[in-house]
Amino acid sequence: MGAAVRNVTLYLDVDGVVCPFGATGTTPWGSGWSLANAGMLEVSYAAELVAGLNGLARTPGLRCVWLTTWEDMAPQYLCPAIGLTGSRWPWLASDGAGAGEGWWKLAALQDDVAATSPDGIVWIDDQLRYEREAQAWAGFVGRRILVISPDPRRGISPDELAAATAFAAAPLL
Repeated sequence: MGAAVRNVTLYLDVDGVVCPFGATGTTPWGSGWSLANAGMLEVSYAAELVAGLNGLARTPGLRCVWLTTWEDMAPQYLCPAIGLTGSRWPWLASDGAGAGEGWWKLAALQDDVAATSPDGIVWIDDQLRYEREAQAWAGFVGRRILVISPDPRRGISPDELAAATAFAAAPLL
């Protein structure tokens, strides 16, 4: 009998993660950057990353959620522009929390985790390395969370995507 599948949620940012800031040279994947018009602006992305995210999204038990300032524009504009199959992923909103104390993304993620009770969490956001409260919370959650904070000028690297894929596919302990 096979190992039980975990229910894991991936929380994914866009800027600096899927679409790096000021991309130059080659992608972390060794290819040239692809460009697309995402409705309101041109974005750079690595085609290999999009293919990898599309593969990751098919992982049994994985729920993918947009956690980005793009909010509903990620599934509506970004996904069709770059070929990412995330147009049906839910998205979390700031609901005006960006002006208050604390990081709105942490509060939104905590609310979603409380409502959905995943066995595991993958959180990919380039800002994570600078958010002490988010780091402290992740430390409290422990082995149930994988936090990835890509270089915002490069986006998710092959090693970071491999770590997310391995974490999402790991059997329930």
